[in-house]
Amino acid sequence: MEHNALLPLVSRQFGRDLPGAVALLETLPDDEAAAALLALPTGLAADAVRHMPAGYAAALLESADTAYFAAVASALDPKLAAAVFMHLPAESRERFSAHLPDKLKLEIREILTYPEDSIGRLMTTDFLSFNKDMLVSAAIDRIRELARRRFPASYAYVVDDAGVLVGVINMRDLMLAPGTAPLETVMRTGVFSMHGFMDSQQAATEISKRRFFAAPVVDGQNRMVGIIRAETLLHDIREDAGEDLQKLFGASEDERTFSPLRFSIRKRLPWLSVNLATAFLAAAVVALFEGVISRVTILAVFLPVIAGQGGNAGAQSLVIVIRGLVMREIPRDKFWPLIVKEGALGAVNGVFIGLVTAVVAYAWHGNPWLGLVIGLGMVVNMVVAGIAGATIPIALKAARFDPALGSSIILTTVTDVMGFLAFLGLALIFQGRLVQA
Repeated sequence: MEHNALLPLVSRQFGRDLPGAVALLETLPDDEAAAALLALPTGLAADAVRHMPAGYAAALLESADTAYFAAVASALDPKLAAAVFMHLPAESRERFSAHLPDKLKLEIREILTYPEDSIGRLMTTDFLSFNKDMLVSAAIDRIRELARRRFPASYAYVVDDAGVLVGVINMRDLMLAPGTAPLETVMRTGVFSMHGFMDSQQAATEISKRRFFAAPVVDGQNRMVGIIRAETLLHDIREDAGEDLQKLFGASEDERTFSPLRFSIRKRLPWLSVNLATAFLAAAVVALFEGVISRVTILAVFLPVIAGQGGNAGAQSLVIVIRGLVMREIPRDKFWPLIVKEGALGAVNGVFIGLVTAVVAYAWHGNPWLGLVIGLGMVVNMVVAGIAGATIPIALKAARFDPALGSSIILTTVTDVMGFLAFLGLALIFQGRLVQA
């Protein structure tokens, strides 16, 4: 039967059997299906939309005039209206938005406003879905038609009359099934999906565990609203990692290699000023022990060793903890055990590094007391570095700040101040032994 000859049949079917009419509508080319839908009264058109995938409904309504679209959208549940609205091209959304009732417009805006780091911001609405009652032969025809248009589909999903995700189609199963079988007899159930508000880092972890190319994104009622591709998540994670690395050392996440000189100065200078202030704090600690340093000048030689080892040990803990926070690997009840673990790790490493440093100091200066002072100072500094490296990002996270924001500068201050205080304090206690040797 020719498509044009099907139009009167489709129109009559809407008055008797809506699901059947929608199934018949999906066998028509999009322009003819749109003409059939838009010829209906708005109330009946809204009933029909309730039995369609949101993306398909949006494609048919895109050519409607603004008053017709507003009337149909107003008759829908706000969540379904939002799902349809999301599937429209940007220019169509702008055109229709101005004519929607203020209340509906506000409801749609709230539904579609996903958090900045959610997959709702990254998902695409270009996905392939069919009604569960659609016949295998019609689905194959539709896939062939979309393939000619180079439609980017990795998977084909199945939804029910309310747009709820109920299954996914394996292409081999589809090709081997009888043409007269409905898709619900062919589809695979228990399909993995993710909510649009899920954090993109968590989504990346979930999708990588399953080695999927893409995953469906659903709303609170499990209606399918889009798909998130693994490559999109990977690109987003790379960008976030680069931004976190810049923020970790006090550079702006917005700065790029060839950003204007003025922009770079404006973004970097405040953090350099903060760093200068913290450096003076460390210098003030050294100044407190000016007397013992003047009497035992060899102590000044080991100050950079103390600072360097403490900074490196703290940076190791810092990076591990920040990654764990970003990847949602650290639940709240594990914060304290993690801090204790990093402190213990610092103690073990500190004992080893302290012994090596003590031996070097003794061999160099011939004073075992100097070796003892530098060795014990190193142990204290390494323990503090481990605890600080874990505590700083956790504290920033608890205070609702970005855990990468200037963490390195804060860490350097803590390790320098505590390291110098421990080393020079011990030197003050044992200065009699140090001076005699």
